[in-house]
Amino acid sequence: MQYTLLGRSGLKVSRAALGTMNFGIGPDAPCGEPEARRIIGAFLDAGGTLIDTANIYTGGRSEEVVGRAIATRRDSVVLATKGSGPLGAGPNDRGLSRLHLTRALEGSLRRLGTDYIDLYQCHNWDPDTPIEETMATLDSFVRSGKVRYVGCSNYTAGQIIESQWASQRLGTTPFISLQPHYSLLAREIEAEILPACARHGLGTLTYGPLAGGMLAGRYRRGRQPDPGTRLHQWLAFNPTAASWATTLLREECFDIADEVTQVADLVGATPSAIAIAWTIARPGITSVIIGPRTVDQLTDNLTGIGLSLAADLVDRLNTVSAPTNQPVTGLPITLPTAA
Repeated sequence: MQYTLLGRSGLKVSRAALGTMNFGIGPDAPCGEPEARRIIGAFLDAGGTLIDTANIYTGGRSEEVVGRAIATRRDSVVLATKGSGPLGAGPNDRGLSRLHLTRALEGSLRRLGTDYIDLYQCHNWDPDTPIEETMATLDSFVRSGKVRYVGCSNYTAGQIIESQWASQRLGTTPFISLQPHYSLLAREIEAEILPACARHGLGTLTYGPLAGGMLAGRYRRGRQPDPGTRLHQWLAFNPTAASWATTLLREECFDIADEVTQVADLVGATPSAIAIAWTIARPGITSVIIGPRTVDQLTDNLTGIGLSLAADLVDRLNTVSAPTNQPVTGLPITLPTAA
């Protein structure tokens, strides 16, 4: 496993991060606790350090599972979680206000069974709360010792800049990371968000490298997703994600997925490993969050983290996935490549 610094900080993290959105308790969980604990153990044994969860994943059960799984190995884990998501129906049960964030943090600490969180992240932007209030609240968490570093997730370039400027004005703890969506099927962050991160000291922990399984070769043209697959679940049970799932089933996405499969055949690897290998090698990417539901999937995903693709194969993938509004070579400024 390789390690690198997270943003403009001294915190070193593994290039692979373990995402735990699927971890839960009971038969209805996408990944039940026994297998989740095996995955976490195998990830740590492989040298992984960064484990990412959130207080809203499987209704808080993900945090509980993670907390129990790492209890005897806490000092070897860079534990990341997120707050701001809805925890109830009340007007103060969501967002980035001091009231809600304080409640959210205390709940996460309790479920995780720990005294501190290494990386506490704002899950989404809150337009109703002054950014100064949010950054001051996060700073108070750091000063209390309950949080070591702070980051954000799903922010635009403008929101990143506004947050860092507010932190500078107030003399408070700045963000050191952004968690954005990024894959061969979603390269929008290359235009503005990655340059903003580089300029303002944020590392990137990208999620969704397999695009819901599309880049793993799990779907076929003209056929509905099989039961049990991520896109089937989104289409059937998650109205919020259904439109995005439908977008992934376009012909252009299948063209990119087919190219990934062809490259995988040439290399002798799985399509999943190829998609992850492309993502981790991109300029400005610190770590890639993988979300396995089995130990076998974890092993395959970690193969992608350590796989180096030949330049001609990278060019093929860059060309087929190039955003229509920018050149294949991509980024408007030169970004540092993670060590």
